[in-house]
Amino acid sequence: MIPVPDISPSRVRLLVSVRDAAEAALARDHGAGLIDAKDPDRGALGALPPETVRAIVAASGDRLTSAVAGEPHDGREASACLAALAGTGVRYLKIAWAPGRAAAGLILPAGIPVIAVLFAEDGPEGADVPALAAAGFSGAMIDTKGKDGRRLTDHLPLPRLASFAASCRAHGLLSGLAGSLSLDDIPDLAALGPGYLGFRGGLCAQADRKGGLDPVRIAEAARRLAAVVPRSEAA
Repeated sequence: MIPVPDISPSRVRLLVSVRDAAEAALARDHGAGLIDAKDPDRGALGALPPETVRAIVAASGDRLTSAVAGEPHDGREASACLAALAGTGVRYLKIAWAPGRAAAGLILPAGIPVIAVLFAEDGPEGADVPALAAAGFSGAMIDTKGKDGRRLTDHLPLPRLASFAASCRAHGLLSGLAGSLSLDDIPDLAALGPGYLGFRGGLCAQADRKGGLDPVRIAEAARRLAAVVPRSEAA
């Protein structure tokens, strides 16, 4: 049986995307709540080889782990991408899912929750949460496809993101928000009550997502996130 994701608004986790086991250990030791295996040299959702993902899981210790599985063109290709990483030991898998894509041919791996990744550039119509739940996804997140310096909130306003997080909660899905986020984005976005906030470039030196992670920035992100009370809890 697929585990039920933790969607409690009081548990907004810091997701840190890492490219190898050394970065996973760094993220683990400086406050990451969810360690995400991703190749930043291969675009927004570049998948790493299975052996690298296994090493990341091993280095993550007691932290939750996830891995991106790419940007497939249809359900059958998505199934193959997910199957390639299903045996790596990660807690979650993530796959890009285009707006309006039919679930025909999609076979989700048994026992591993799969998160559908929507791109902010597709606009509000890209976040059809009921359809994602009906297709069997256990979570949904919004990220940015283009890594050109524009942040998530340059594409979608806070009320739209709040509606997305609330819809995910209503349908029992884990939610995530990401997309060239900076440390200063944490208070506003975490207050919306998503399951996690995802970072890569914002936690790297000179904000270069292809460079190395900065442990000081990871620790500061974790500190700021711990200080936020979600609006759904404070109300």
